[in-house]
Amino acid sequence: VRLYYLLRSPSLLFVNMLSTRAARVASRFASQMAGARSASTLIVAPHNGGELDSSISSLATAAQTIGGEVHVLVAGTGIDGAAAEAATYPGVTKVLVADNAAFDNGIAENLTKLVVDQQAAGGYSHIITTANNYGKNFLPRVAAKLDVAMLTDVSAILGDNEYERPTYAGNAIATVKSSDSVQLLSIRATSFEKAAPGGDAAAVEAIETGADADLGLTTFESAALSTSDRPELTSAEIVVSGGRGMQNAEGFETLLDPLCVKLNAAMGASRAAVDAGFVPNDLQIGQTGKVVAPELYIAAGISGAIQHLAGMKDSKTIVVINKDADAPFFQIADYGIVGDLFEILPELTEKV
Repeated sequence: VRLYYLLRSPSLLFVNMLSTRAARVASRFASQMAGARSASTLIVAPHNGGELDSSISSLATAAQTIGGEVHVLVAGTGIDGAAAEAATYPGVTKVLVADNAAFDNGIAENLTKLVVDQQAAGGYSHIITTANNYGKNFLPRVAAKLDVAMLTDVSAILGDNEYERPTYAGNAIATVKSSDSVQLLSIRATSFEKAAPGGDAAAVEAIETGADADLGLTTFESAALSTSDRPELTSAEIVVSGGRGMQNAEGFETLLDPLCVKLNAAMGASRAAVDAGFVPNDLQIGQTGKVVAPELYIAAGISGAIQHLAGMKDSKTIVVINKDADAPFFQIADYGIVGDLFEILPELTEKV
């Protein structure tokens, strides 16, 4: 803020010139001083080809924790089924449908404009989505457009503007409070209970979107997706992971894969195994990989570095197989087997 004092006889004229940034701050402060509005949440629902991502159940729980009205935004084409399912989650009071090809494939620029427009129309106190690549793609842009902070990987909601999130690779939990007028949150889905759909359906409302929905800044060309008849890694009830101790790709194929088939489990891996080329990087679990929280997590040949633990420490039951009795992983394991995994895994597979 700059103050210019102009002296004119016989009176003193004060001219207050505010910078653009200062004006924004002043406006935000005035809005906060006017009193907090009631909570209302917009869930930006991730989906793939019209099928809702499994994280929607955790997002519904998070929105219920915040309280107030809960609206779900589903954007793209072929989304009637996804919208109908979203309407049956507990706490959801309205589903907003933006049926436009501009929102297919989650193009960040187009989705950002849509979310900002809905915020202007709905005046939501919270905008939430899942803390995965979908959320990382557009939510920072929305934060910039709204000139507010974005809180990532929220693992607990303590109030309207107070949250918990992991830091230092999950070794510490930070409690953070935001004074922004709009709270932008990416939710760590594994930290919230999964709400079950099937209740009374909420209202479904179509959003008018015109030709200007596609800003033309980015064009989707193609996607190379791996397909599998196994459960999806981040939502599987059972995960079997291997590390550098598997020695090579053949170890994953001949030892871990049969156990995964027997248990109907998803296969995971440590970063060391991925870096060594044993398995593709979409199987990586950890700080720089995927976050999982299955009912049962079996780790074979993984030492238990904190970067890996950050991606699976919320698992309900942890079983560790390692020939090194001093491996750090045993410190958090519910069950541990000290021995040669090349002998233990075939025997375990046989007896399952």
